Amino acid sequence: MEALDDGSRTRLTMRFTADPTGSAKIMSRLVDIGREHSKSTRAAFSQLDELMAARRLSLSAAPSRASSESRSLRVGTDDGASLAVTVMRPSTVHRKQTVVLLHGWGAGRRIWRHAAGLLVDAGHEVVLYNLRGHGDSTRGSKPITIDRLAADLGAVVDSLGVKDAVFAGHSGGGTAALAYAASAGAAPAGVVVVSGAAHGQDTPAMELRMMGSRLFTRALGSPVLGRRMLAHTMGASADRGDLETVRRLFASTAPAVRAACFGSTHGVDLRSAIAGLGCPVAVLAGTGDRVVAPELAEQTAETIPGATFESLHGIGHMMPLEAPARVAHAIMAVSATVRSL
Repeated sequence: MEALDDGSRTRLTMRFTADPTGSAKIMSRLVDIGREHSKSTRAAFSQLDELMAARRLSLSAAPSRASSESRSLRVGTDDGASLAVTVMRPSTVHRKQTVVLLHGWGAGRRIWRHAAGLLVDAGHEVVLYNLRGHGDSTRGSKPITIDRLAADLGAVVDSLGVKDAVFAGHSGGGTAALAYAASAGAAPAGVVVVSGAAHGQDTPAMELRMMGSRLFTRALGSPVLGRRMLAHTMGASADRGDLETVRRLFASTAPAVRAACFGSTHGVDLRSAIAGLGCPVAVLAGTGDRVVAPELAEQTAETIPGATFESLHGIGHMMPLEAPARVAHAIMAVSATVRSL
């Protein structure tokens, strides 16, 4: 065992030696058993890391987390997916509006850990969940589409009995939040889109094939190489630990799920659907975002009457990690606008 980052993380190294016999000896001539064992071990630890992250959500985001409570539950969908949900509640008697947070493709609810802590400290109940196929949420039987992800959000909201919530989505999660907000029967109190847009997200076919390739997945498994490959997702001054979080989440997402998610926005244009939204909407974009063009985010805001647009200088695509206080402030501002109406 080796301490990393001043003891905040620990590297566990295991070595195995064996003299295979019988069927194992025959198999060893065909495959590298040690490598296959290592792959299984890494997958197991990735799952453990995700489970621990759900617990850390209520402990590490801010020093006052002792004054809040959290619970974990699962929400089923109509096609058999099981979504892992965390609910964080402040201990204050007079709670503010519920905020539902959606992460983006190849990520997980843990990217919201800092912003979620700030929201809870301000008196908000916060609901976070892993999108289908991410972390410990299962994929379900239906194809991954924006409409399907919007329906999943509806399932979470209905299961928890949430009313008049503010929905905040990062990247593709923002697109899904907009799709749900514009759907029949939805009654959002407000929407915040973080590093996302309602249109123009057509991932090239070659990139989609890469997302689903074994070679790309193997490269992501290398901390140094993986961080280098994903460095474009964050601003120049981003924290290395946050970039490692991005790598781990992206690497732990099944290749087929990554490809399906990035392909789900192809040809999607929600601008006509969201033009009639009657709730407060805020759109945030970083000037250093190289994943979703800031211009698309600004155009999304211009589509919705009364929506605000905020540009954050030097911030990259992973804004919830890079600028959690600014994101939390924007969500609180939308909530305050709702309460004043």
